[in-house]
Amino acid sequence: MSFLKGSTTLLTYGSRVLVRGDGWKFTSRAFSVNAALGLSEEQQQIQDVALRFAKEEMAPNMERWDREELFPVETLQKAAELGFGAVYVPADVGGTGLSRLDASVIFEALSQGCVSTTAYLSIHNMCVWMVAKFGNDTQKKDWISRLASMKCLASYCLTEPGAGSDASNLSTSARKDGNDFILNGGKAFISGGAETDVNLVMCRTGKPGPKGISCVMVEKGTKGLSFGKKERKVGWNSQPTRALILEDCRVPQANLLGHEGEGFSIAMQGLNGGRINIASCSLGAAQASLDQSVNHLKVRKQFGVPLANFQYLQFKLAEMATSLVASRLMVRQAAGSLDRGDASAPTLAAMAKLHATDACFRIVDQALQLHGGYGYLKDYPVQQYFRDIRVHQILEGTNEVMRMIISRDLLQES
Repeated sequence: MSFLKGSTTLLTYGSRVLVRGDGWKFTSRAFSVNAALGLSEEQQQIQDVALRFAKEEMAPNMERWDREELFPVETLQKAAELGFGAVYVPADVGGTGLSRLDASVIFEALSQGCVSTTAYLSIHNMCVWMVAKFGNDTQKKDWISRLASMKCLASYCLTEPGAGSDASNLSTSARKDGNDFILNGGKAFISGGAETDVNLVMCRTGKPGPKGISCVMVEKGTKGLSFGKKERKVGWNSQPTRALILEDCRVPQANLLGHEGEGFSIAMQGLNGGRINIASCSLGAAQASLDQSVNHLKVRKQFGVPLANFQYLQFKLAEMATSLVASRLMVRQAAGSLDRGDASAPTLAAMAKLHATDACFRIVDQALQLHGGYGYLKDYPVQQYFRDIRVHQILEGTNEVMRMIISRDLLQES
């Protein structure tokens, strides 16, 4: 990695200087693994903006946010000023109007500066898109501009203590009472829990199964809405995670997103993009970890020579680079498919999420190994990338569920 101008060092992690050299881009010097490869000139410009932001606003704070478990709302709002708060929401309703592929490029770039913060940003983007896609005119007018600026933040609320991978059997209920819904139940692992302004809650308004689920927007401060304790996590420490609790929570029926019974479909359509987003965050961590490993092997000496001289370690780097590029190609193919509205897009998104999050975790794990004992110290960022992306194999649908989606597509009757 390099965030440098001339001989001036710009890239640090906590108090540790990581890289010295020439050029400013926060990306590999090797063109073969450069994330700009294959992008249009406009996309490279978008990528450069994201990389600069990662360098200037995120990377210098990444270690502190993790250590102090700080939710950097001001930094998120600065990202929103660049259009990163509603990346793939159409411009005519207040979004940035970019593509899913553009969003993937942005989230990959930002994740090099901080995976945890970028991952929350990607979830927020998913929620804003859901409001823009399925909301009525009043809901769009009320929410899109505030969410796009990140003056208001959003949370996605699907998972329950008793309904994780089996999300269609969720039990949170919403019964009608006059012009309101009365919600009862609970959600687990809510990113931004208690800190965000609106919660997109999947709840049961009808019969058992997916067609009985609706999506209701529950605003912060609503009577009957509360949250559990802040969870203590291995990674993703720059965003709070809590359980969401609904106890006779009265919400206007006007807060229904879409129509009754559409909630599960809305949630799944959101996740198609969410899976690409989170895979993109894994790409950023893998790219940064690979670049740091290359630099470490050039500097670190054993037996009188740099580690980079050992062919075994050279081959490890080659395997890591190949896996990274293959993962990136899969993710960008899936993003393009979603942009086109291909019927295969949900399966390709599952494939990309499965492959990229698994492969990138292995890359980061290998990067930690290449750093030796130093990789296990919190003075070096590779351990934070390692901790932050492990959960990517679990959330937005576990990788076991991704296998179910893919195999079901293969085995369906034509």
